[in-house]
Amino acid sequence: MFTKINKPSLLILSLVLLSAASCKPKSAGNAVSKDAASKVYVPPGKYDEFYNFVSGGFSGQLSVYGLPSGRLLRVIPVFSVDPEKGWGYSEETKPMLNTSHGFVPWDDLHHVEMSMTDGQADGKWVFVNGNNTPRLARVDLKTFRTAEIIELPNSAGNHSSPFGTENSEYIVAGTRFSVPEDGEAGDVPISTYKENFKGHISFVSVNKETGDMNIAFQLKTPGVNFDLARSGKGKSNGWFFFSCYNSEQANTLLEVNASKRDKDFIMAVNWKKAEEYIKAGKGKKQAVKYAHNKYDEQTHTATSEIKTEVTVLDVTEFPDIVYFIPCPKSPHGCDVDPTGEYIVGSGKLAALLPVFSYDKIQKAIAEKNFEPEKYSGLPVIKYEAALYGEVQKPGLGPLHTEFDANGNAYTSFFVSSEVVKWNIKDLKVLDRQPTYYSVGHLMIPGGNTKKPFGKYLVAYNKITKDRYLPTGPELSQSAQLYDISGDKMELILDFPTIGEPHYAQAVPASLLLPKQLKIFDINANRHPYAAKGEAETKVIRRGNQIHVYITAVRSHFAPDNIEGVQLGDEVYFHVTNLEQDWDVPHGFGVKGAANGELLIMPGETLTLKWIPDRTGMFPIYCTDFCSALHQEMSGYVRVSPKGSNVPLSFSLGDKPKKAEPAVQ
Repeated sequence: MFTKINKPSLLILSLVLLSAASCKPKSAGNAVSKDAASKVYVPPGKYDEFYNFVSGGFSGQLSVYGLPSGRLLRVIPVFSVDPEKGWGYSEETKPMLNTSHGFVPWDDLHHVEMSMTDGQADGKWVFVNGNNTPRLARVDLKTFRTAEIIELPNSAGNHSSPFGTENSEYIVAGTRFSVPEDGEAGDVPISTYKENFKGHISFVSVNKETGDMNIAFQLKTPGVNFDLARSGKGKSNGWFFFSCYNSEQANTLLEVNASKRDKDFIMAVNWKKAEEYIKAGKGKKQAVKYAHNKYDEQTHTATSEIKTEVTVLDVTEFPDIVYFIPCPKSPHGCDVDPTGEYIVGSGKLAALLPVFSYDKIQKAIAEKNFEPEKYSGLPVIKYEAALYGEVQKPGLGPLHTEFDANGNAYTSFFVSSEVVKWNIKDLKVLDRQPTYYSVGHLMIPGGNTKKPFGKYLVAYNKITKDRYLPTGPELSQSAQLYDISGDKMELILDFPTIGEPHYAQAVPASLLLPKQLKIFDINANRHPYAAKGEAETKVIRRGNQIHVYITAVRSHFAPDNIEGVQLGDEVYFHVTNLEQDWDVPHGFGVKGAANGELLIMPGETLTLKWIPDRTGMFPIYCTDFCSALHQEMSGYVRVSPKGSNVPLSFSLGDKPKKAEPAVQ
């Protein structure tokens, strides 16, 4: 079944990759038609039709754009500290970036998944993955804030993630790098890869009402690299399909050694059956360490818990859970059409597209129509037995496929830099349009669901030579918007994105608009250091800690003068924003603080920790322009030598106050 690819072929492929990324198509200047502007124009004061949630790649953040305008609406901090919003700098948000390795201030966010009800986005949450230090995050779409982050044990490179089941019962995460199990088991020679390295797939349950996540169980699989995945839908609900490469189980020079076989695999997982085994107590408890972090909207404070156990099911002990399906060659995308019948495998080194049939897969399993040779002890379905058909000569380097509502599929081709439209039933190519350049993922609103919206397609590109004003050695990342409402795709806009975009999903704006939270109710604020009015402001010394209960309202802080701070003190500014008006945050910064700023929403309390490093006078000020008298929204903190007799005091206007007696 497997054939070898020789080194000269790889060299030729590498040259193709390089040349495809550097050529300027002759049609580039004519790509945008004369009426394109009217199709993307959103007048001032009007809303876009769709929210587009785009992964931020190595920025570690999630960005939100309006479609069709391409306007950047917000960057949501998730896995990386963000000085713009104080994420990871305030005492309340630091726990969100805690892991079993300690505070990790960065990650590599690749993929996006909306929460689902009956296979359609329900607008509650969006899930994203941390690829580097394996983590999953849940973003609340009422606040556009990260509400929860959970670390994944037994994993390294959380790439095949996050992908959800039809009703978001589970968000699933497959490891990119197979590794030995966590703990002492990891101290083995790398040369023992085939014996000791395993893949793990985490099934993270989601509470339908609260969104709370928990690792329900993990599947221990053969040591391959998982790339992407999709759950079944409709008739195939209950199954999951994972693309996997490095079926050679190589551990060095993977560009050659993981490309030797003509076919790798799609791994089909009967997750309903796995769930039955777990409920029957067949899983094994394993001692591990992973962090589980949650943000409480009432206390405005995150907590972090280190958990110590996970339940693991070894699939080799349960042969009716996992089946391998050959797929050429180093598959990336593994996408299921809206009916749930067709599974598209995209071998990124292949020049054809195989489309597998769910019904034929089930028939093959029932008839044991397997290859004579198992893979790591698990059955391999014969390629022809699972295949519905192949799209011939669609392009070079297929990566990812999304679907419209009319029975058509759209596949991105990295090497030939194009998007190709083809019909799912007869597998005929219908249209192709160039991208500029080297497209990775693409997105159609609802294109991964049971009911796609169609209308638009966005290609997320890796290279933008000659598309924008140059900005030194590195150019902006790019998204390109196509109108797909007609028979032919039409490029109507390209716009820069934060780096680097991988996958994205979009939902109608009307789904999220009614849910938006405009303020935090000050009366419901349960932060232990909140001051719900200027009468509650105060300054307290506890040993070498000074706690400042400070309020912000247009256009002053209360108090705005503080004296009696000494070198060696740890100063905690607990800032409560008293505003109860939409879109009136206040910022807070301190001169010389080895920290960030705070950005406090109406009704919220956040804390900035500051350790002064010298005596003198230190201004504090509002960092977010809030009113005509924003510049006047400031104050002073006096720092005296350690042991000074300057009493701790604070004031606002002509009303000085003594600090409360020190508490040890």
